[in-house]
Amino acid sequence: MMAADEVLAVLATLRRAGVAVHVGGGWGVDALLGRQTRAHRDLDLMFAAEHEAEALAALAAAGYRESLDQRPVRFVVTGPAGREVDLHPLVFAPDGSALQASFDPERPFAYPAACFVAGTIGGEAVPCLSPEQQAYFHQGYEPTDRDHHDMAALRDAFGIATHF
Repeated sequence: MMAADEVLAVLATLRRAGVAVHVGGGWGVDALLGRQTRAHRDLDLMFAAEHEAEALAALAAAGYRESLDQRPVRFVVTGPAGREVDLHPLVFAPDGSALQASFDPERPFAYPAACFVAGTIGGEAVPCLSPEQQAYFHQGYEPTDRDHHDMAALRDAFGIATHF
């Protein structure tokens, strides 16, 4: 499992390399809530696709090695003690919105500019995805217990509608 201090270390490593990221997935939900609500097996990060080389170099220097390649949609690096960072490359538009490739080339994932917000992990402010964007990504598949937990937490905290 990945602890908050490990998340902050990864974020600091990327920040020093000049790679801006936004936290998504379970850690993104917990960032929005301002507290860790469950154990996390990985860290989902969205970043500008043009900074892929810098992100990979910085993470490699920290002991992470690529373990899954599903480009252009995503790729995963695995680090010390099996910690995984799931990287999602985005192509940003001038208005601050972004697109991410999907496994269906006709339907990329859309990120409106307003979905890039801030939250808190381990007492530190971190860039993350909005509650609405988190809910958007939790649709179209069979949810796990973790997904049910995360969506219930978003509904309770922010009063938003979720798909399950």
